[in-house]
Amino acid sequence: MKTSHLLACGAIAVLFGAVGAWVGINKKEPAPPVTTTIPHEQAAAGSAVVNALLSRTMPDAQGTQQALSQWKGRPLLVNFWATWCGPCVKEMPELSRLQASGQYKDLQVIGIGIDSPSNIAQFVTKFKIDYPLYVDGVAGTELSRQFGNAQGGLPFTVLIGADGQVKKTYLGLLKFDLLHKDLAAL
Repeated sequence: MKTSHLLACGAIAVLFGAVGAWVGINKKEPAPPVTTTIPHEQAAAGSAVVNALLSRTMPDAQGTQQALSQWKGRPLLVNFWATWCGPCVKEMPELSRLQASGQYKDLQVIGIGIDSPSNIAQFVTKFKIDYPLYVDGVAGTELSRQFGNAQGGLPFTVLIGADGQVKKTYLGLLKFDLLHKDLAAL
């Protein structure tokens, strides 16, 4: 190998090393999840969306139509998710533990899948989820927007009190220490 080739390879290696060091030094922490406490004046609009949600029927993961009115009068944690969303799948075991714990009186976690029925059916055969999953497809994106998810991002979670009022929304991977504080305040 010629000396000029060795020098060129060495220069390229030094350049990549410098770029790597610059990226490492200037790396920013990921943005924290967006949480929103619903102001009192917006609560009426939020309860209208909750009423619209609870008046719907959706197929569950097995394809059986389910009336969401069965959850009326209970505090709800509604999680919008998709099988292709890494953060959604990552938080599901913790949501299952939350549901199974019974720590918060009458709390019901439900998942609304913004995905195809076949993808969700395959998903539930691979993963054990201890709360009901419903299929709403792309219509679920519009439903999440009605709850305040202007970006349409996932996961998106809505905390609804037993009184039917939206208490808080969370965009992005849930911070469970914050969620537990919010649930304790219900």
